[in-house]
Amino acid sequence: MASSDVSYLSQSCIYGDSGEMESPYNQRKSGFMKWFSKLFKGSSRGTTYGRRPEVVGEDNMFWRGPSRPLDDRSRAENEDLDHAIALSLAERAKKRNGHRGRGNDDEDFSRAIDESLGGMPSFCPYNPNPIQFLPRGFRLCGGCKHEIGYGHYLSCMGTFWHPHCFRCYSCGQQISETEFSLSGGYPYHKTCYKELHHPKCDICNQFIPTNLAGLIEYRAHPFWGQKYCPSHEHDSTPRCCSCERMESRSARYIALGDGRNLCLECLDSAVMDTGECQPLYHSIRDFYEGMYMKIDQQIPMLLVERQALNDAMEGEKDGPHHMPETRGLCLSEEQTVSSILKKPRIGKNRILDMRTYPQKLIRRCEVTAILVLYGLPRLLTGSILAHELMHGWLRLKGYRNLRPEVEEGICQVLSHMWLESEVMPGPSIPPPSSNYASSSSSSSATYKKGGKSEIEKKLGEFFMHQIAHDISPAYGEGFRMAHAAVNRYGLRRTLDHIRHTGRFPI
Repeated sequence: MASSDVSYLSQSCIYGDSGEMESPYNQRKSGFMKWFSKLFKGSSRGTTYGRRPEVVGEDNMFWRGPSRPLDDRSRAENEDLDHAIALSLAERAKKRNGHRGRGNDDEDFSRAIDESLGGMPSFCPYNPNPIQFLPRGFRLCGGCKHEIGYGHYLSCMGTFWHPHCFRCYSCGQQISETEFSLSGGYPYHKTCYKELHHPKCDICNQFIPTNLAGLIEYRAHPFWGQKYCPSHEHDSTPRCCSCERMESRSARYIALGDGRNLCLECLDSAVMDTGECQPLYHSIRDFYEGMYMKIDQQIPMLLVERQALNDAMEGEKDGPHHMPETRGLCLSEEQTVSSILKKPRIGKNRILDMRTYPQKLIRRCEVTAILVLYGLPRLLTGSILAHELMHGWLRLKGYRNLRPEVEEGICQVLSHMWLESEVMPGPSIPPPSSNYASSSSSSSATYKKGGKSEIEKKLGEFFMHQIAHDISPAYGEGFRMAHAAVNRYGLRRTLDHIRHTGRFPI
């Protein structure tokens, strides 16, 4: 189980007007008007040069409407200011009970202006070009790289923008919403960000929902990386019996009629009847012979249905331990087994015209027959054959009463070796310490590898991954102990040690 916390960063913009840039002059003018209004106790001739910022929604986006520049101030307003200043000076003079010289009047005049502006330096109210406290070119648009000029602007992400230049990095359209998402230093529409970064389920192709804690929780296959909603583990979504991938809504799997389902990629190389499997079986026997582990007896091999394999396993008195899903069996007892006679047809996402026949298996040596489940890809079928042939080789060579982790572990090593010879690039040249022989098996493997598709090679890597990461005590831990021993001492010395001690060399 895996969970992921995927979140996005929401940003807010401050909208403003570049006509005045919030200059000190505007602040002085606003102070004048407040003083002027107070002096005349609410005169109706006051002028509003801007409006208070308004909160839009919940993201604190501010909008400032454009205010009138200094040049637009009417002559009547200038006269009002002169009149207000004159009255202020007259009142201050009366309070001080005296009349001073013109120089003192100028000082009082300047002090009155400073006090009315909250201590800001005085300036000439009739100057049509107010002082600019920011250098020219200070506010460059983050999009077009030109000056903002006069008009509305945005202040966000540490810079300024023309409203039409603030665009989504994904779709290229203007972002006019009150909230946006930020990723990698680029702005996105919230919907575009979700489409790009919010994980979608590979099964239903919908956005993976959040859990009760507000986190995006999903399941992922450890090898294929297939992500899916947790609910699909309980809604009867089919899973491929070979590669374990779940069926998506856009691609239907093939129902094999015995409770198993096969994806189309695994179906492409699936082995469906005994005759089709014979060449693969003989090539694996050649692989054993190339490692000086020739099997002299002719052991029959049958491809069977799931039920026939389960019935045969129950008929074994002292058979080896098997995985929960039985895919192969090395028989030592005489039985009658129903084998697949002819490759079935495939139609309407299911198997049609399955034809089987009963076959009496007579024991002529320590091994009666090898049974393998039908309908599996070629590389998986081959790895099962390599595993079961190792069981047969151990019995024919007199290895008796081995512990499950020892026998299953060394059989898994041979299965892994065969897969490696098929999947890895170039000719399979075993290391000297393992006492392999790179004869006919190597050349045949090289020939076969040339005809494999990338999909089949990837399947082979997955089957190797399954063997290496199996968690069962016999198949998983047994393989890892056997693999470590073979890597250190070689296959021949490991087998000799098992024969004499019944365990792996340390």
